[in-house]
Amino acid sequence: MPLHTRRTLLLLPLLACLAVAGPLAGEDAPKPLKVGDAAPEFTVKDDADKDWKSSEHFGKKLVVVYFYPADMTGGCTKQACGFRDNIQKLKDKGVEVVGVSGDSVRNHQLFKQAHDLNFTLLADEDGKVAEKFGVPLTREEKSVTATIDGKEEVLTRKVTTNRWTFIVDEDQQIAYRDENVNAAEDSEAVLKAVEALRR
Repeated sequence: MPLHTRRTLLLLPLLACLAVAGPLAGEDAPKPLKVGDAAPEFTVKDDADKDWKSSEHFGKKLVVVYFYPADMTGGCTKQACGFRDNIQKLKDKGVEVVGVSGDSVRNHQLFKQAHDLNFTLLADEDGKVAEKFGVPLTREEKSVTATIDGKEEVLTRKVTTNRWTFIVDEDQQIAYRDENVNAAEDSEAVLKAVEALRR
């Protein structure tokens, strides 16, 4: 048998695998929700270790759902503190804010304690909520070491999401999406978006 024929035969199984793997990988990849899409339903633990059900929040007011990579990191802290400082302005406009990351309930509790956060954090430890919104994520164990109230704490997570922000309106639809979030300015951008939606 000619050498080029043997090479072709050896490559056929590999090419067949690639042909199968390509479409499947594309089908499995979550599609990012866009403005006008219906908001997904989900239940996840909040920072008080209680079930947070989207059905009990979406459709009743504007809900800001912001995804961020990790508790106790620089950009994420600036973003969270921005929402903390603007939370009353947002509440006055009938807005609820929830932050979502792959951190555990305990990590969220430590994060809230360290920075006096005054809104709910959701523990999306398996990345399922991020996937429902189509937010890109990576699955790899990572840790952050931080000193909280004089004690060194290690905050470990298995999922890290991109920084994306959504607003779900009273019709339970995506009314706003920002996938290029400036962490420090996110709460201000959301305030402007809310004002535009209220006109």
